[in-house]
Amino acid sequence: MLALKLGPALACGGKSPLIICEDADVDFAVYVAHEAIFHNAAQNCIAASRTFVHAKIYDEFIKKSVALAKKRIVGDPFDANTQQGPQINKDQFQKILNYVELGKKAGAKLECGGEKINDKGYFIKPTVFSSVTDDMKIAREEIFGPVMCVLKFDSYDEVIERANATNFGLVAGVITKDLTRALKFVQELQAGSVWVNTYAAMKFQAPFGGFKQSGIGREL
Repeated sequence: MLALKLGPALACGGKSPLIICEDADVDFAVYVAHEAIFHNAAQNCIAASRTFVHAKIYDEFIKKSVALAKKRIVGDPFDANTQQGPQINKDQFQKILNYVELGKKAGAKLECGGEKINDKGYFIKPTVFSSVTDDMKIAREEIFGPVMCVLKFDSYDEVIERANATNFGLVAGVITKDLTRALKFVQELQAGSVWVNTYAAMKFQAPFGGFKQSGIGREL
């Protein structure tokens, strides 16, 4: 009876940016970015599916991100050692693999992953793309799967403009040691939540929502 009186509540998705500045500790940034995208097999509306990395640390970031992704344990979610389970169903599984192919055809460099693990279950290897550009579908559309898209930037005004150039505005993150720079990002990024030197630090007592075609508005 209760269900008959309840209305549906829908949430829109996102294409959330994580911006890693040149002064960031690279090892720390790699860990944050890794968890920000691969947590829950990236089946998460706030997944950091666009990782912007300053040109000065880009190559080092890619190298270390690939090494960490290759170590990620994918398997039975009931196994305590597992870090990543399967995708939710066959349709989503195939959709993710299709996006991988689109990324390769568009000229992004597949650094690791990008394929199923075996013929049993909907398991996909943690995937890292470098040389991603803003016009590629993998950088514009929500994949909802374990695909890290790493984009290079040179200036902070540039990356803010690029991060905001999307139909979505759910959340964002920035990693920097410069508080003044962090506050600039917080003020100028068009996102419902902006995290500094962390990601997905949720407080359920606080309102959650997004801008543009993201989120569910604001709830208290």
